[in-house]
Amino acid sequence: MFSFFKKKPPAPEPAPAEATPAPAAAEPPEPAGRNWLRNPFGGSKPEAAPDPPPAEVAAEVAAEPAARTGWVDRLKLGLRKTGSSITTVFTGTRIDEALYEQLEEALLMADAGVKATTVLLDDLRRRVKEARATEPAAVRGLLVDAIADMLRPLQKPLVIGEHKPTVVMVAGVNGAGKTTSIGKLTRHLAAHQASVLLAAADTFRAAAREQLAVWADRNYVETISQQGGDPAAVAFDAVNAGRARGKDVVLVDTAGRLPTQLHLMEELKKIRRTLVKADTAGTGVPHEVLLVIDGNTGQNALMQVKAFDDAIGLTGLIVTKLDGTAKGGVLAAIAQERPVPVYFIGVGEKLEDLETFDAREFAQALLG
Repeated sequence: MFSFFKKKPPAPEPAPAEATPAPAAAEPPEPAGRNWLRNPFGGSKPEAAPDPPPAEVAAEVAAEPAARTGWVDRLKLGLRKTGSSITTVFTGTRIDEALYEQLEEALLMADAGVKATTVLLDDLRRRVKEARATEPAAVRGLLVDAIADMLRPLQKPLVIGEHKPTVVMVAGVNGAGKTTSIGKLTRHLAAHQASVLLAAADTFRAAAREQLAVWADRNYVETISQQGGDPAAVAFDAVNAGRARGKDVVLVDTAGRLPTQLHLMEELKKIRRTLVKADTAGTGVPHEVLLVIDGNTGQNALMQVKAFDDAIGLTGLIVTKLDGTAKGGVLAAIAQERPVPVYFIGVGEKLEDLETFDAREFAQALLG
């Protein structure tokens, strides 16, 4: 099973004074390129099988791409609106200036942005020259490589478990799918034996608290909330409660707002400052600050990333609703102008429609 996040194991608990601690067993090395997650958060399972030897680990890793086949198929289907205008450029028979002009127009229409489009086309021309390509079909493959290389800086796993609790603050405008994304993350964290506490710091909208409560009930997790209370106070209480109750993760939902609503952006800054004050151990709370953006909004999503990053210092993105847009090229614009890591992308409403971001998978699906 492909994990949604990468986890650093917690330090082992000290043995009682009268007992002689047994030497720690060596763990198998983490395979390159894989989000290694085996019995996270130190939880023990009854009659758990021992970790496989390296040969079995290699076999398990080799089988992993097959497990993501269904996801890649859904991603291709979801990106069809974005990719169709780009792929039609390669139906001709010649590699000439007209092809590059059509490709430039298609990338701009996909909201890749002027800067990213210029960089991609310059890189593509170099690749075509070096490969001595003569057919448009070959140029298509080289463009996949160019897009994958451009997006690779955005590919980074979300680390959970380095601190206890790991505090994750989640922001986003109304309608981007913020609370739903929090629910999906909660489901996967809980499925991997992580104890989760939800903080309903969106106190302005009763529906947000109710929606978060539904996800909490589905996943059997606790929620800290106050009707009409101060959002920063709810976040502060949640961190203290998470620490006192030994929770692994505290997810803080915040009120949806537009970057132009300066008074509400100030409220976000206040929540972040309050979380820092709750960090009595000095571990760097909040450990993650995520922004959920709607892929349908194209270049406006880039503006949101810049505004929220300037205000609260983003550490990662969740890009939703890529299945309903022709503007999926905005990830290229983000990579060039504000390369905040993309932890997850979504192409639907189902639980399995939110997955970790992989640059090459995305590039291949885009032009698939």
